Amino acid sequence: MLLDDLKNRSENQCELCRSTENLDIYEVPPTSNASLDNSILICSVCKGQIEKTEQIDPEHWKVLGETMWSEHLPVQVVAWRMLSRLRNEAWAANNLDILYLDDETLEWAKKTGDHEAEATVEFHQDSNGTRLFEGDTVVLIKTLDVKGSSISAKLGTVVKNIRLVPDNTEQIEGKIEGQTIVILTKYLRKG
Repeated sequence: MLLDDLKNRSENQCELCRSTENLDIYEVPPTSNASLDNSILICSVCKGQIEKTEQIDPEHWKVLGETMWSEHLPVQVVAWRMLSRLRNEAWAANNLDILYLDDETLEWAKKTGDHEAEATVEFHQDSNGTRLFEGDTVVLIKTLDVKGSSISAKLGTVVKNIRLVPDNTEQIEGKIEGQTIVILTKYLRKG
């Protein structure tokens, strides 16, 4: 079984940060079929930051200076991608300069384009900077006129079960008086 093989290979620790808690299989994209040659064992902290569901903590990744030397290619690929995202940190840039990947492995590392991303991740946040999630309830902090409609969304209106606009962190969608509208996050607070 793949999980058992990865646990044996990694000595039951995250192959990136060496944590021993909350370990799971991570298939290194792009993959179509998980195997020992394209998967690694990682902790939930690494996974959240790799998949951009959590903000990157540069301190967490300093251990890559040691783990990037793994003999296993999927570990090298993810280490290269994370060092690339953290390239504005001097220690990451130095490690990136000395990490050698053969042409085929480097091509795999570059395939997702993830290395071009910056270390910071944008999230939907309310007017107070609180992170918003799909299905949250919010309250309007300003009376808003809805364009193209006679609806006026009053200050204090509660909007339940919001949807996050995928490519714009400054907008959410919610229903007011039965009509789905786009609301700017600067005009609401988490309820």
